[in-house]
Amino acid sequence: MTDQRQTRIVATLGPATDPPGVLHELLRAGMNVARINFSHGQREDHERRIAALRAAANDVGCDVAVLADLAGPKVRVRGFRDGPVTLKTGQRFCIDASLGEHDGTAEAVGTDYAELAQDVQPGDRLLLNDGLIQLRVIEVRGDAVHCEVEAGGELSDHKGINKQGGGLSAGALTAKDREDIPTAAALEVDYLAVSFVRRALDIELTRELLRGAGGHGRIVAKIERSEAVAALDSIVEAADAVMVARGDLGVEIGDAELPGVQKRIIAAAREMNRPCITATQMMESMIEHPVPTRAEVLDVANAVMDGTDAVMLSAETSVGAYPVRVVETVARICLGAERYPVTERSAAQVDRHFERTDEAIAMAAMYLARHGRIGAAVALTDSGHTALLLSRLLHGIPIYAMTEHARTRRRLALMRGVTAVNFDRGARPYERVAHDALALLRERGLLAKGMRVLVTKGDQPGSGRTNTLLLMDVS
Repeated sequence: MTDQRQTRIVATLGPATDPPGVLHELLRAGMNVARINFSHGQREDHERRIAALRAAANDVGCDVAVLADLAGPKVRVRGFRDGPVTLKTGQRFCIDASLGEHDGTAEAVGTDYAELAQDVQPGDRLLLNDGLIQLRVIEVRGDAVHCEVEAGGELSDHKGINKQGGGLSAGALTAKDREDIPTAAALEVDYLAVSFVRRALDIELTRELLRGAGGHGRIVAKIERSEAVAALDSIVEAADAVMVARGDLGVEIGDAELPGVQKRIIAAAREMNRPCITATQMMESMIEHPVPTRAEVLDVANAVMDGTDAVMLSAETSVGAYPVRVVETVARICLGAERYPVTERSAAQVDRHFERTDEAIAMAAMYLARHGRIGAAVALTDSGHTALLLSRLLHGIPIYAMTEHARTRRRLALMRGVTAVNFDRGARPYERVAHDALALLRERGLLAKGMRVLVTKGDQPGSGRTNTLLLMDVS
């Protein structure tokens, strides 16, 4: 029996993962979910990378999920005529939607967001380049937003614009996103992330468009707007999974608020039985350096101890110098953090009345796990829902989801503590299914003789049929 990591690792694919053999190494190092960023690259790039990923997963013998990330309405400045400019504190600077793509100067620059002048008023603060440059709005005339520079710095082409406190009215889905959704469906992605979500309706619309295009992926809500924090519960309920997208979120709500909001988002996701991904700058220094800072180590560990399902790497793997090493490093940090208790769900859950049988079964499994010497939980599942419920409630013991459905196994790759195993019930007699499943797990070295395990299953095959909880000893 080997030490098994529970927290999942999402790694972004890009030029650094393209060389031969790198995907194989990433999978062996611990990548569970591969992210495709629709903000960069063409459809042909995404097709090529996903095909290579699935071939590598077949070679390695593992199930890996694909998460496609929609670009969303990133509000940016346009370009500068003579290259980057330096803004000085106290100077005036204008953002004017009427200026062309390459008309920017040290006094003014265009923006691709035509509604900026309607969304701001004097006194508002605009944050450029992830908050490194701060502007205070002095006056709005027509399409031009006249500002005073409160914190200067170098500004180059296409840097982002945020409004402190939120309030930009750009919708979550752009024309490009609507073009990319059918691509995601055709590529059979397992998860589709929606950027700059403001409300539950954004999630529902994305799901409708994806299903209409023939896609079966689950929808991930990226929480990166202050409006999304205000509507958090309804967004989490509408989504299939949640991402704490700390870059733009931190700019909008402020650094001081970010740690508490991160914990709140993770707790809400766990409470509503949704997987949660914590993202942005987790190992930022490893884009260029072979070892992380101590602050980055603590950042990853704290997210793990808060109960996140997964931590995500972006530029660290897509364009970084050490893509494999950074995954190995994160895997090691996760294992270390998992030795300490995760934040528990409220004990009040025990007093709930459950409408779903599978949720009642999962709660009973939690009680047995806490009051008995249980070595593992085994879920015989079609949809993977029972395995998800067990991952919310069971901490510190491995959960094996046994299913013949490849799509379910890939989807489960995001869920903390869950290892999906290919198992075809076939025509086995009902009373033999659990015994055969345990025999397979023991044959693979995942269970040991004499170990006591919990087994959940349904007396009939099919999604949502789990109605049985067994306590068994491995023979």
